[in-house]
Amino acid sequence: MTSSAPALLGSRQASQTSNRLAKQHFDIQLCVLTYTLAIFGVIAVTAATYVTQSTTPEVTTLFARITQSYYGRWQGIFLLISPIVIAGVLAIDYRFLGTGLFSNVLFIGANALLALAFTAESFRGVRGWISLIWERTVQPAELAKLAVIIRLAQRLSKKDKPLAGVGDFIRIGMIVAIPVGLILLQGEMGSAVVILFFVLAMIIIAGVDARVILGVLLTAGAMTPIMIMFMQRSGSYRFARLLAFFDPATASSDITYQQRNAQIAVGSGGLKGQGLFQDGSLSSLNFVPEDHTDFIFSSIGETMGFAGCAVLLALYLLLVIRMIVLAINTQDKFGQLIIVGVATMLMFHIYQGVGMCIGLMPVMGIPLPFVSYGGSNLTVNMAGIALVLNVTLRKPQPTHAEAAETVRARRIRPPRKDRNAERAMKRVAAPALPAQVQTSDARQPAVRQEAGPMRLERY
Repeated sequence: MTSSAPALLGSRQASQTSNRLAKQHFDIQLCVLTYTLAIFGVIAVTAATYVTQSTTPEVTTLFARITQSYYGRWQGIFLLISPIVIAGVLAIDYRFLGTGLFSNVLFIGANALLALAFTAESFRGVRGWISLIWERTVQPAELAKLAVIIRLAQRLSKKDKPLAGVGDFIRIGMIVAIPVGLILLQGEMGSAVVILFFVLAMIIIAGVDARVILGVLLTAGAMTPIMIMFMQRSGSYRFARLLAFFDPATASSDITYQQRNAQIAVGSGGLKGQGLFQDGSLSSLNFVPEDHTDFIFSSIGETMGFAGCAVLLALYLLLVIRMIVLAINTQDKFGQLIIVGVATMLMFHIYQGVGMCIGLMPVMGIPLPFVSYGGSNLTVNMAGIALVLNVTLRKPQPTHAEAAETVRARRIRPPRKDRNAERAMKRVAAPALPAQVQTSDARQPAVRQEAGPMRLERY
């Protein structure tokens, strides 16, 4: 895997010279998909936080409902701010982000914010938010995800064979262990699992030896019992949720309440859903706690039905496939690893956010990208998309000599002696000919041999 793993995304580099996606460009399709999901999210958050008309003034337009909803209004504000975030990330060349100075400063700053969060007030057993002005908070764990992606991509792209020695293993291990450890100590497990997932994907794509990857997996497996014991002794309800997922029959109704109600809400939507802003709906009655953040998929399933869920998942699928295609058409290893990191981060968010609402995954505090309410999550996801756009806009291009050499190599036929040897091998490997012969002279009529002594028949 040492030499073949980089080819996993770069096997088509020979055809990149004539491929538009391999050239520097601003990827409009990725941008359109992202903002389509974000607009979908503003509507979904507004519908999830809708209250009955008996307690609110009459409204008739969607814009009025969004501005009337506290969470819908703020989600719309976060969406309006996002172009500034994207423009700010695009203003800096991504190769400068990969310098040791910038990646180190960003990584240290993100971990400092994680440490600062310990001084904040605990919310549902988690000290993961720092208070700002206007009753706003910021979640440092979201920023830490991007910091780990940039720092790890910078480290893995320095060598053709990353993790070749003990020193490399320790350095990369520290990049992962410090933020993951701080997040776990805060009482949150979801963001830590997300980081571990995209780190594994980046290590595989970077071309790390298969034996090293196996060692990493075995180390993670050996640490799992320690994490479980820590969760159990800390008295966290997350350990009870984990046990409830594997053995729901023995779990208390309080532990399974949120996930069970989410499944009921998704199933009640049917094919087309019950409609947006309906009085007496499960969303308006707060049947599923946190149905505008982590469990927003349950509200989408109820209000928009199977059709709305299918549209949302199709948009997510197109978004992830687009980033994978962009990574395949990127020769720069650092840029390629950034795209892979952002794509796999979003992939796990999507799978976990949908899976825990329908009983396929245990409950963890992981929001749906671009859809769930939250300024930190939306801003960081937009910054991740901006990093991908930055790579496609400035990735190095092959020189004219390299392009000509690639075209020439594809057009040159193998030497005649090689072709003759190949034909000879085919003749040797060919099966025995049937009892039908053909003369070497094309002018002579063909003959067929039949049973009997020396009898030939012309035809």
